[in-house]
Amino acid sequence: MEDKRINIIGAGLAGCECAHILSKNNIKVRLYEMKPKYKSEAHKSNNFAELVCSNSLKSELLTNACGLLKKEMEILDSLFIKAAYMSKIPAGQALAVDRDKFSDIITNEIKNDKNIEIIYEQIDDLSKLDGITVVATGPLTSSNLLDNIMKLIGNEGLYFYDAAAPIVEADSIDMNIAYSMDRYGDLGGDYLNLPMNKEQYLAFYKSLVNAESAPRHDFDKLVLFEGCMPIEEMAKRGENTLLFGPLKPVGLDNPKTGEKNYAVVQLRAENENKTLYNLVGFQTSLKFGEQKRVFSMIPGLENASFVRYGVMHKNSYINGGKLLDNNFCLKSNNNIYFAGQISGVEGYVESAASGMMVAYSIVARLKNKKITFPDTTMLGSLSKYISTESKNFQPMNANFGILKPLDKKIKDKKQKYSMLSQIAISDIKDFKENVLDK
Repeated sequence: MEDKRINIIGAGLAGCECAHILSKNNIKVRLYEMKPKYKSEAHKSNNFAELVCSNSLKSELLTNACGLLKKEMEILDSLFIKAAYMSKIPAGQALAVDRDKFSDIITNEIKNDKNIEIIYEQIDDLSKLDGITVVATGPLTSSNLLDNIMKLIGNEGLYFYDAAAPIVEADSIDMNIAYSMDRYGDLGGDYLNLPMNKEQYLAFYKSLVNAESAPRHDFDKLVLFEGCMPIEEMAKRGENTLLFGPLKPVGLDNPKTGEKNYAVVQLRAENENKTLYNLVGFQTSLKFGEQKRVFSMIPGLENASFVRYGVMHKNSYINGGKLLDNNFCLKSNNNIYFAGQISGVEGYVESAASGMMVAYSIVARLKNKKITFPDTTMLGSLSKYISTESKNFQPMNANFGILKPLDKKIKDKKQKYSMLSQIAISDIKDFKENVLDK
């Protein structure tokens, strides 16, 4: 019989949510937290579940991917969602919270839970813990533990900086402009190409170099390398720099016009269904609003729906697609699970959601079962994404592009998202009743 006392490292959003769900199922937990003795560069409070950079938990609308994710979590008895509504402050259609009150609610709930033993200790060696361990240490995991994880998963499994390009929905790309071709290759390759003439390029270039960058926290400051240079910084080196870099037109002559292009933006499929595309080489530090404004100037992206904007910040996460199964369990060691941003999810709500999924997976395991969250739900789609191997694995937040597509094509985006949400809510209720509660 397995030791049913589960170790959780980190009392952040994922760790607290995981501990709460395990406790509700009468499973004892040892929750290890390094605060208040040690703090990362980002943390100020001694409380658990600290919201570091924002108090917004995004939209409440079910036609918004994060709104749907929160609804699914609410159905599955999330402490995160309970605390959010108890600490809610006015913010229109967004769910914004009083950060201190939110953290207080979760901290008090965890501290008063008789099934949860809190141990104020910094863990730097996973082998010292017996039984099942959940690593929920966040994107600023301590260097000693990172070194230990590196030894466990190998040098290629851990990333230290999140230099991610924007991702757009395939349905929002103007396919009258785009064409499919690999460089120097045949039509129908792995890339979509968006051609620019000189006038279009120069207008885009001028807007790019004058766009406003996002402010950066001290703990987010990077030493930039050539391989991950923000596109706006690259552009500032000269008007033609991008034409020899990510916008290089060579080998991508336009088959629709027979003409050579002045510049070409390449998009790479982000998932197997090709419902999402990544702007190749467009890692950026621009403000999100500026990204929308400037990148929508690219021919074919005038009406693009951005499911993720580009980011460049200090982050530690594992290559989930290579290392984890769809229960967030390490393939090479089934006693170790990862939850939160270190697992490859991105965002507050997503981090808590991953902790919830890990907890329910462990509950099932202790009943000698293995569960798979439905890929028609946002929870299931996130777990599928982080466990699907990719050459260019990036952290992912909730978005409709990762959901299992509808059987029929619907042009109206709001109607499409509404239908996807209805299916997801129905399926998560059915999953709870017929799988989790059994």
